[in-house]
Amino acid sequence: MNLKIAVLAGDGIGPEIIDQAIKVIDSVCRKKGHTTQYRKGLVGATAIDNTGNPYPEETHRICMESDAVLFGAIGDPRFDNDPRARVRPESGLLEMRKKLGLYANIRPVMTFPSLLHKSPLRKDLVEGADLVAIRELTGGIYFGKPQGRSEDGNTAYDTCVYHRYEIDRICRLAFDFAMKRRKKLTMVDKANVLATSRLWRETMQEIAPDYPDVELEYMFVDNAAMQIIQWPRRFDVLVTENMFGDILTDEASVITGSLGLLPSASIGLHTSVFEPIHGSYPQAAGKNIANPLATVLSAALMFEYAFNMKSEADLVRSAVEASMTEGVVTEDIDSSNATGTSEVGDWLAEWIEKQ
Repeated sequence: MNLKIAVLAGDGIGPEIIDQAIKVIDSVCRKKGHTTQYRKGLVGATAIDNTGNPYPEETHRICMESDAVLFGAIGDPRFDNDPRARVRPESGLLEMRKKLGLYANIRPVMTFPSLLHKSPLRKDLVEGADLVAIRELTGGIYFGKPQGRSEDGNTAYDTCVYHRYEIDRICRLAFDFAMKRRKKLTMVDKANVLATSRLWRETMQEIAPDYPDVELEYMFVDNAAMQIIQWPRRFDVLVTENMFGDILTDEASVITGSLGLLPSASIGLHTSVFEPIHGSYPQAAGKNIANPLATVLSAALMFEYAFNMKSEADLVRSAVEASMTEGVVTEDIDSSNATGTSEVGDWLAEWIEKQ
């Protein structure tokens, strides 16, 4: 099979971590008899510098003509402290999600036996934690209109908007995931305060009878934020709206002990995007110290969700587990005996070749 992959490395450490994922993809494909066709596109600050647009039309065309998108990271400190910047790198990410119809962000959160000691939570709390957070990605306060500031600049406003069809499709996807796992689904909202959350709950109650085998619970977001830390093993599949999902998935990421270990998939109407959950980490750019494992694990999700290649995905995950067991890891995991970014990629590719 020929895999057509759009490669959007982006900013900061993006190019470095993407390079390691490509090494792993190529190694798997050689072993399994697949071929790859990569097409590179500009996105984020790099795209602004070259085209003035954080998500150029040419990049969108490349994405639409590919089977999957492998994405690095977006963000540049030049834009962070400029409140009057007319265009920002992050707007490219929102534009990509909207144009590709990426309404669902899938974030697996699990612990690795060899890294339990790195979690800031006690071992007895996190050992065996294995959940999937499903975040609605194209609605809510990040996209709601009107949005802006008053003429005198002293008042700002954002609007949270959700339509029933947006809620219906993400909730049905969450039920489907729950059916393939432990058949437990938690919907997180703030229905005691927000009208949009009440629509979420109403829609979920209408859908639930179609999935009688799934145990469904509702939880307010403040309680969920507490329980993810207190008792992460209680969750199986969690579904929520855009902003709540953004916050909760970043919170849940600490369970593993490193942001550099968590992958994600964004799926929807057109080409799916696979990316690490961390940012562009500009302070580490070019230093060969960034952790590539989240990006490599995102490639595993790509094999599984975009190409329906479960054995290829499992081979990538086994390689990552082996690297951690053998201590072939970057400084965020082991500062006393760190391996460089590119060396981790080389080790993973070689390990796969030997299997």
